Amino acid sequence: MLCAVKQSVLWSHKRFRIRGAKTMADVASALADAQTKMNKAVEVAKDDFASIRTGRAHPSLFNKVMVDYYGTYTALSQLASIQVPEARMAIIAPFDKGAMAAIENAIRGSDLGVNPGNDGVVIRVNFPQLTEERRKEFIKVVKTKAEDAKISMRNIRRTAKEAMEKLEKDGHIGKDDLARGEKELEKVTSDHVAKIDEMLKHKEVELLEV
Repeated sequence: MLCAVKQSVLWSHKRFRIRGAKTMADVASALADAQTKMNKAVEVAKDDFASIRTGRAHPSLFNKVMVDYYGTYTALSQLASIQVPEARMAIIAPFDKGAMAAIENAIRGSDLGVNPGNDGVVIRVNFPQLTEERRKEFIKVVKTKAEDAKISMRNIRRTAKEAMEKLEKDGHIGKDDLARGEKELEKVTSDHVAKIDEMLKHKEVELLEV
């Protein structure tokens, strides 16, 4: 009988350790999922910032330009090469010359505020110097996009926090485990928010350059 009881206790302890390892893995999984989603939010913000023009030309400014290519909206980067031979000029060479007009119309209709022209071979896009008013408008836009990214991160943090709180409520992890998980979650969130703030600061400097 004593052996049976001892074996039962050992088996219960083993199950507890296995369960503990599994639930702590759930905490780690929630943190990893939050970090992955926040990384994506940073990348989205980076692409959004890059598509907002400054006083200089750059291929990334065309990232958001979609072209009606024979009835299918296609990213400009898939339809042409983009070069920047001068600070305020971009040259776009369509892979399919038949798409020349569609590409030109897409650029003209974008929010870049430029008027492209073509010579039958390439499309030239001149970027005029931004007025002070236009710079201020773009700064407002990037600030809004930065705040959108932070809101997304706060939502991600809340979801991860609720998942960990449920583990604690259901008795799968202790309060100390929850506290450690939440502390790490705050660090992950703060690090990603700091990245957004740094990107915003850099973009504002670019926009204010004359």
